[in-house]
Order: sequence, then C-alpha cells, then structure tokens
Amino acid sequence: MNLKLRNPLVFFDLETTGINIATDRIVEICLLKVFPSGERTVHTERLNPQVPIPTEASLIHGIYDDDVKDKPTFKQVARNLAAMLEGADLAGFNVLKFDLPLLVEEFLRAGINFDPSSRKVVDVQRIYHLMEPRNLSAAYKFYCDRKLENAHSAEADTLATYEILDAQVKFYEGVAVEDKNGNATVPIQNDVQSLHDLTASNLVDFAGRIALDSKGVPIFNFGKHKNVPVAEVLRREPQYYDWMMQGDFPLNTKQKLTEIKLGLSSLAKNRS
Repeated sequence: MNLKLRNPLVFFDLETTGINIATDRIVEICLLKVFPSGERTVHTERLNPQVPIPTEASLIHGIYDDDVKDKPTFKQVARNLAAMLEGADLAGFNVLKFDLPLLVEEFLRAGINFDPSSRKVVDVQRIYHLMEPRNLSAAYKFYCDRKLENAHSAEADTLATYEILDAQVKFYEGVAVEDKNGNATVPIQNDVQSLHDLTASNLVDFAGRIALDSKGVPIFNFGKHKNVPVAEVLRREPQYYDWMMQGDFPLNTKQKLTEIKLGLSSLAKNRS
C-alpha cells in the first residue's frame, strides 16, 4: 500500500434515488475501511429508501424498487454505519459535492449527528482534476500532442477545437464502451448527427434549464421541479411560467418554455 495513514481511512460511495441532496435517499452504500497497517474491510448494503426509485436513476445504477423493498431503511442501520465510521477519516470520488452532504442528511434524518468537520476528507476527483486538467489546452496536448499557443484567443481556440475533434473521430474509431444499461456500444462515430446525439441531443434550451428525459419528454433541469416534466408543472402550477418569464433567465430559455406552453394550449384546444 502506498498510502501513509495515521487514522483509518474510509472510502465510500452511494447509489441514490436522484441528485437532490435535500430530498433524495440512499439505496446502496459501500464503505471500504483501510487501516494504517494496510488491512481492509468492506461493507456494502442495499437500503429501502421508502420512496419510489425513479426509472432514470434505476437505469444508471441498476437498482429497482423490487430489489430493495425488503431491505432495511437507513435509519435502521444508521448506528451500525456510524460505528464503522467512528475515528476514521473519509475519502471518495466527488464526495464533497454530493455523497458526503447526502450522507450527512441521512444521518440527521435518523437522529444521529454525524459531523464530518472533525475529520479529514479527501476528494479523489479534485486531485484528478488538479493534476490532469480537463480544459482545451489539455485536450490539445492529449489528442494532438502539441502545446496550444495563444490559448484563450478566439482564433487559436477555434482552430485547436477543430483539430481535437478531427483527432477524436480517428482516436476512438471502433472503440466500444458500455452504455448506462450495460450494453456495448461505439459512441464516437465519424458522423455529425451521431456526435450531436452524443453531446447535445438532450438539451431543449442552450442554457440547459430544460432538458429531455430518457423518453424524450421535456423536463425542468433545475430548482424545485428538477426532473419533473415541464407540461406537468405548467398544468399544476401555471404561475411558474409567469415567474420564469419575469425572472433573470436567458431569452432562449423563455422562448422554449413558451413554445412548450403554446403546444399544450394547442393540444387542449384540439381535444375540446
């Protein structure tokens, strides 16, 4: 083991019902406890979130309502989990933005004051991004093996982006990866329609406030109605449209929202 530890270090990951820290729940948790001696223990447990697991979430982690209906709730195992974490520092991938805040919420709902501020926390993703930048200059070096001169000038950045894409379609030709359903697919194809479908096909407005779900239905992509169909919100809460139209949203977002609203009005007239 390369890591030099003074305290046990618990690596953890969560699978959840969604990405809203305040309202979503854990459906699976894994704790890998690494001791200074190098000894390791692993504990993985599925949990009943006591709310339906959205299909969009199940398609990502493969856990469905039937898989957890007979599992314990977080509250039922909270004290055991807290005991496993006792005296340990914490680590994970992107834990600071999501996993750790959600874990704290679950402990608080269970009546346990789990305070990570008294521990050291290591976010592996931040180290990765620090040491392996994911910007245009880094991409140009990786795909074209050249240093980007005059970075952040419009012309240099534009020409570099062309060269990167030109290199990517060759670099990934025939390279298969698994999609979110576990099926082998070749996502990078030398075809603009395919590249569009891969990178931008789920966006409704360019600001990304409205997106398409897996069935192609427009959903809100922010705020209290995140992941809720736009049509459903406009029918149930028509004043939400007025709030957005009067708010500080891009004109393109307002335009697309209005198109959806007019489409609903037209559909209602045709039915009447």
